[in-house]
Amino acid sequence: MKGACLFFLLGYLLAAEGVQSAVATRQFRDVMSRGRAPSHAKLHRGLSSWSSDHNNWNDKLYPYWEEGDPRWKDCWKGGRVVASLTSDSPALVGSNVSFNVILKFPRCQREDNDSNIIYDQHCINGSSDYANLPDLYVYNWTQWIDDCDGQNCSHNSSHNVFPDGRPFPRHKDWRRRNFIYVFHTLGQYYQTTGGSSAMVSINTTNITLGNQIMELSVYRRNYRSFQPVATANVVYVVTDKIPFYVNMTQKNDRNASDYIFIKDIPITFDVQIHDPSHYLNRSAISYRWNFGDGSGLFVSNSSVQMHTYTLLGNFSLDLSVHALIPAPCGPPTPLPPTPLPPVTTSLPSNVTPSFNSLIEEPTGQSPVEGCHIARSGPYKASLFIAEGILGVNIIQMTSVQVATTQVENSMVDFVVTCQGSLPTDACTIIADPTCQVLQSEACDPVDIDECLLTIRRTFNESGTYCVNITLGDAASLALTSTLISINGAAGSFSRTAEGVLLACGFLVVFVAIATFFLYKRYKEYKPIERKTGDEASNEGLSVYFNNVKAVLFPANNEKHPLLKNKPGIV
Repeated sequence: MKGACLFFLLGYLLAAEGVQSAVATRQFRDVMSRGRAPSHAKLHRGLSSWSSDHNNWNDKLYPYWEEGDPRWKDCWKGGRVVASLTSDSPALVGSNVSFNVILKFPRCQREDNDSNIIYDQHCINGSSDYANLPDLYVYNWTQWIDDCDGQNCSHNSSHNVFPDGRPFPRHKDWRRRNFIYVFHTLGQYYQTTGGSSAMVSINTTNITLGNQIMELSVYRRNYRSFQPVATANVVYVVTDKIPFYVNMTQKNDRNASDYIFIKDIPITFDVQIHDPSHYLNRSAISYRWNFGDGSGLFVSNSSVQMHTYTLLGNFSLDLSVHALIPAPCGPPTPLPPTPLPPVTTSLPSNVTPSFNSLIEEPTGQSPVEGCHIARSGPYKASLFIAEGILGVNIIQMTSVQVATTQVENSMVDFVVTCQGSLPTDACTIIADPTCQVLQSEACDPVDIDECLLTIRRTFNESGTYCVNITLGDAASLALTSTLISINGAAGSFSRTAEGVLLACGFLVVFVAIATFFLYKRYKEYKPIERKTGDEASNEGLSVYFNNVKAVLFPANNEKHPLLKNKPGIV
């Protein structure tokens, strides 16, 4: 009887211990979901190098705190650490999506070259609280790590393991990896060590389309354990549509983001495909444009297209981007039960697949034809085409003489014309001769019946200026520029015609001087032996230089009495 009771008591204790152990044991799914219902997705295959979140979590080495636990307030000296987690989604299914986390420490704290956290002595505006600290370090982890001989540590390194018990990888810079990052998504987790930042990338081939959640827990090194410092999560998107956006630009357009453009000026459409993992690098990509103005369908292999709208009103832009992505050729599809001809995933070499047959596949499937995967992406936009200012010209610049004691001030009137619609405002920007350093800016409303107006601007001192004149209305801006040189007290400026005449004057003087020296050279008599055959040619050369002298030096030729008998010369 006693033996039976003892056996019963022992079984009860063992059962109680098993229940208690089962209750105390945590799994990754319990810790990473933070009390939320885990969102498991059915995968054909697991994520590469990721583990199931049904594995046990070492709660003793990596304590778990619920949200709102007061211990979060003291988990880091000087404040809270924020984990900024971002992704480069949306990701086209089959490509990679990457996640990047950066730890943001409390103010006036930073990470040094050894990944220790130190107080920044150069932090201003309140750094006096930290400047007088006897210790520079917030956390000096270098002192916490025991000496190791190469890759073999002499001490018991049982605490240098991940939450699932796996040992840390031995990197060359393992002493600088004092943070443990645990990523969790789709019922799987990935753990790694690092400094104040970390990145992880996953392939999306087997991920369910739609919005998914990536969760993150960050722990810092403690002396013989690890302490939580931050959590974060981010939503990422996996899609079977090619993600892209269209950048629209147009000369004289005032604001491209309002989708209002100007008639009779070309619009540049630049397609930017979002493909950070370069999944589409080896793909054949085509673009199908329909601008909605009756111009027809345009198919191009270029991501940049230009189009001019010649009519006013609203137009619907339709664009579809198509890609044939190379893919490994799979085995032939098994024969169906009924006697039908066999179907394979590889097309004959003389058959080229068309987009029309590929884009009609149901959403979410991966059509494979000719060892290619076909993907597409749609884009629609509503554009409004309006009248606008097509161009601006300065047709006249006039110096204005003003009776004033401030002779250093000079006023200039700029007569400006434009084409297209009438402007509602005019702005003048005056800069240095390089048009880089702004000196003054003035804008005025304009109310005119025709596109001809005079803009008066004052220049305080002499010098050369770059003048930009901009005329604008609700939809457009048109710009023209000119260089002007102010001469100072006289209140005048150098005109373009004057510069041209001055240059021509220097050219005439140069030619006259060159001709004079040429004349002086040939004027001197140098006796030479004359051959009989050369007499006629030398006489011709003498007549030629006499004619040149008569044209260039008429004053000296007046001494010749025979010239007075020529007509037209008095």
